[in-house]
Amino acid sequence: MSVGPDPQAASPVWQRELREQFPIIAGHPELAYFDSAATSQKPRAVLDAVHTYLTTANANAGRGTYPWANRTTDLVERTRRRVKDFLADPEPHRSVVHFTSGTTEGLRTVARDWLTAHLADGDEILVPFADHRANLDPWLEAQRLLAGRGIDVRVRALPYQAASGDYDHRALDEVVGPRTRFVAATHIHHVYGGDMNVHRIREAVGPDVPICLDAAQSVGHLPVSVAESALDVDFVVFSGHKALALPGTGAVWARGARGPAFEPGGWQGTPNTVGIASLEAALDWLEAAGVERIARWTIALATRLTDALRHLASYEILGCQSSLAADCAQPLQQRRHGIVTFRHRGIPSDDLGFILFSHGFMVRADSLCQAGTDEKKDGSVRVSLHVYNTEEEVDRLAAVLASLD
Repeated sequence: MSVGPDPQAASPVWQRELREQFPIIAGHPELAYFDSAATSQKPRAVLDAVHTYLTTANANAGRGTYPWANRTTDLVERTRRRVKDFLADPEPHRSVVHFTSGTTEGLRTVARDWLTAHLADGDEILVPFADHRANLDPWLEAQRLLAGRGIDVRVRALPYQAASGDYDHRALDEVVGPRTRFVAATHIHHVYGGDMNVHRIREAVGPDVPICLDAAQSVGHLPVSVAESALDVDFVVFSGHKALALPGTGAVWARGARGPAFEPGGWQGTPNTVGIASLEAALDWLEAAGVERIARWTIALATRLTDALRHLASYEILGCQSSLAADCAQPLQQRRHGIVTFRHRGIPSDDLGFILFSHGFMVRADSLCQAGTDEKKDGSVRVSLHVYNTEEEVDRLAAVLASLD
């Protein structure tokens, strides 16, 4: 396979310098990694932090009184504070951070250990039925657990706009009622890449209903602020491995202002201390690199790809079609946040995925774990971008896709 032109040639200096800090990317210039929505690659600073922790202070947290154990306990508590700071938490003394294996476990923890203690017979919750399955299954599980206790809770679907994939905020008034006690929502859609405008949900449900936000595709990709003027939500759940940290790492941030205090149930056992060390380093790296600048870069790359695809008759681009216009004047939060998903009208998506890899492109090609879809009928190809991707990589991908038009 030919390496081709320098993938960094047209990129600005700051982006080239950041890209070079990812050993796996720098070591494989012939490949373009376009699957960051599934998991991100890791900068050298994160890998170094993991090595330093494992070779200087590896111990259990909150168990021993010797120096290594104390340093590990300090690491865990310091990273809790780091998460709050990264989310621009306005009241860190009030909120809590619980570490999990990722978004899926985090959402299930909120569902099992908090929501089931918060609901009474006849209450209603609103949940997404066309987002990632991880943000649907836990709430249905909570409903079943409560039913086993004789508590009947109604699960209602958040309404969607069929054309864009966004929540239909104008139809929210039809599903929000006096017994609405909880809403689960998504920040950035993992298929369409669009901001789901959670502030409009807050406007519809009022100031007292807790909202839990799946932020798997936003934390580490764009600025996320839990200030009430930004995201007035009660839970932010994210995966560290999508934010440049190690796999098996995630967190639940809980505001602690509505409903009972969030406390994970049961004996917690040993935390993933090496993953927590990687998360602290990843958040430090992201802050130093500039999350806002990273977001603008990935939005620009997504715009570049969608602008190329919209001229190819053989492709259907999923999501909001108004964001495909080259002169799109929508504000930043309405753009595609580094995710472009499409189908070829004649080539099955899994076959297209294999074809693209033969040209050096690593993409996701299946139903993308979207709730309510059939993998055989609803497969698609997702290109998800991060700061290590370049304009040249996107242009090479567009050229290959055009050859299949």
